[in-house]
Amino acid sequence: MISFLSEYGLFAAKVFTVALAISGCIVLILGRIAALAMHERGPARARITVRKLNQKFRALAQALQRETLPPAAYKQLVKKDRAAEKALLKADRRKHLFVIDFHGDLRASANEALRDEVTAVLTVALPSDEVVVRLESGGGMVHAYGLAASQLQRIRDRGIPLTVTVDKIAASGGYMMACVADKLVAAPFAVVGSIGVVAQVPNFHRLLKQKDVDVELLTAGEWKRTVTMFGETTDKGRAKFQEELEETHRLFKDFVQRHRAVVDIDRVATGEHWYGTQAIDLRLVDALSTSDDYLLSASETADLFEVRCTPHRPLSRRLSLFASDTAGELWQAVRQRAHDDEML
Repeated sequence: MISFLSEYGLFAAKVFTVALAISGCIVLILGRIAALAMHERGPARARITVRKLNQKFRALAQALQRETLPPAAYKQLVKKDRAAEKALLKADRRKHLFVIDFHGDLRASANEALRDEVTAVLTVALPSDEVVVRLESGGGMVHAYGLAASQLQRIRDRGIPLTVTVDKIAASGGYMMACVADKLVAAPFAVVGSIGVVAQVPNFHRLLKQKDVDVELLTAGEWKRTVTMFGETTDKGRAKFQEELEETHRLFKDFVQRHRAVVDIDRVATGEHWYGTQAIDLRLVDALSTSDDYLLSASETADLFEVRCTPHRPLSRRLSLFASDTAGELWQAVRQRAHDDEML
């Protein structure tokens, strides 16, 4: 009997401990949700961070010099660098070079950050400064990349020199953005071009017909829908869809020709892509270089500032991420508490 009561008491203690851990986590969850909700009441603010790249380059150089130079020579070099830095502080404002990164996906999701980064730069940049966009994108939705290109156009409209560097790829919508630049720099094996339009729509009409499944699609307007996933594709609808693709391609070609009048648009607007060493011969790019070399060279005569924006996430998005993280924390806490009790 005593043994039974002892085991029962130990079991009850474990249940109570686990329940206490769960209740504590629930209180923590509610507290965090309340904090997020309170924060949401304020204005939506994106977070801008700025990093001076000159200091990064200087630190890299000094780290290597410290290991390769004799101690006396290294100390002398450090003193010289400090003296030069003090002289720069006393001198008039040097050219500012603002660095923005754009990593594109199919929806050009980085647009949200790009628009704030461009806006922030335009509040302080002068026509004597420069904006460098490190661009990497294989393209995507026409309207999304059209907006991204328009964000870069804002820089040119203010008379501020714009340079776009491509280390890996600027194709299709990515090249639509890149061609806006005053100067377009690509790495030797960067993929450039793909000035074309593509659309691919799977069609399940015959499969559904075999299964006696009807799909009703009601429209108002003759061309509200042309080619769909479930309806029968008619020759008339297919021809209209192709016409729309051709019109989009024409707009794309006109856009590139307007910004890069030096290219033979009929030669390059075939949908093909080229590597940097080929693209320079076709005048799709202006120079061959990596973004690292371009910025390192610029740091000798300008102050470089990397500008990065972290967009504000709506409460629903933050709650979903929080719920996922908290569920994992809760399960780990319960397992750890149960394990601790077993060790008592």
